[in-house]
Amino acid sequence: MPPRAKQAKASNKGRGNPEAAERLLTAAVELFSKKWYGTVSVAEMCRAAGLSNGVFYRYYDDKEALFKVILGRILDQVREALERVDGETPRERLRSYAEAIVRFSEEHADLVSVFREGQYRYFEYERRLVAIYMRSLGAALGREIGLAEYLFALGGLRFCAINWAFNAAPVQLEAVCGILTDGLFRGLDFDPDKVFGGTATPLPVALEEGARERLLRSGRRLFGDKGFFETNVHEVTDGAQLSVGAFYTYFDSKEAFYGELIAKVGHDARAFIAGNLAAPGAAPLNALEFELRGLWLWLIYLSIDKYCYNIVREAEFVLPAAVRDYYAAFAAGYRKRPARLRVTSAAPGVDEGTAIEYLMGLAHYFGMETAFDGSPVDARVLVETIGRYLARGLSEFLSREELT
Repeated sequence: MPPRAKQAKASNKGRGNPEAAERLLTAAVELFSKKWYGTVSVAEMCRAAGLSNGVFYRYYDDKEALFKVILGRILDQVREALERVDGETPRERLRSYAEAIVRFSEEHADLVSVFREGQYRYFEYERRLVAIYMRSLGAALGREIGLAEYLFALGGLRFCAINWAFNAAPVQLEAVCGILTDGLFRGLDFDPDKVFGGTATPLPVALEEGARERLLRSGRRLFGDKGFFETNVHEVTDGAQLSVGAFYTYFDSKEAFYGELIAKVGHDARAFIAGNLAAPGAAPLNALEFELRGLWLWLIYLSIDKYCYNIVREAEFVLPAAVRDYYAAFAAGYRKRPARLRVTSAAPGVDEGTAIEYLMGLAHYFGMETAFDGSPVDARVLVETIGRYLARGLSEFLSREELT
């Protein structure tokens, strides 16, 4: 779990020239959007702003205080963007809402990048963003919404928008709006016993580990607890009770080691889910049941592997190519499904790439709730409710409002 942030003494001391404070903010956004928080120093921000180190402390107590000011401003900008959502009907407002989120991500990739780190480091800002999204979605639909509606609608939408910002993968807005309004698994229902029944078999544990496996296990724990930058090779080898020389026998560098660790984290998650998708003795699953059981197993896996999210999120700045491979491997798993279990078999008009991206986003943000906040008191109820939206979308919200 990421360390809980200490309370900043003050976000802005308010002394001196406000223009200098803004120059520091601008420089900080530029640096934080390209580098990991832990690697950016106050001196580096001041050099980028063309100011002395002493000037920094006229306005901010420390780097954390400045970072939190940036996060707060991002929240304000998102709120302002969503206040411009318009339309005569809920359906029109929902489309405007989706367009606003996609456009914000496209136009402010630097802010999105900064917030992606902030949401893990200081989870209260992610919680505040979720509240903004829920209020604005409720306003678009004309009624109050809950966490299940948020996860169904915003999980996929946020993920698609971020992918556009970072990987130049344009959002297929018509397809996304179709998912929001009508779902992905149209005409299907699910049997809760098939989704949640049976037992989950853990991944096999080697009775005797080799040196390479011991190093990876040590690194997984240390990088998960402390992070990549705060962990050195000596600590990894000490944890594995091996010499530093042994480390370099198997890995060329700390970065190469980290890349293999990311790949292993993804492999283990996929292996656990794939190995438990078919409940022993249960009847075959339909496409919706298959998806929901996979989502449920993903949440169970995160309760077992507490390091998964920390390791992958930090790699977004350290080894972005490895993270792209991590998600690409999950997407490849979707494409290998039998035809009857493919999402496009139940959602005509939605291209497979968008459907896969949307479902990965749903799993990602649901997993984040589980891994970092623990707020879903009854995850099973949420999975069941999300299942109904995956089958029918938000059409019931839209039709009821439009008929009144």
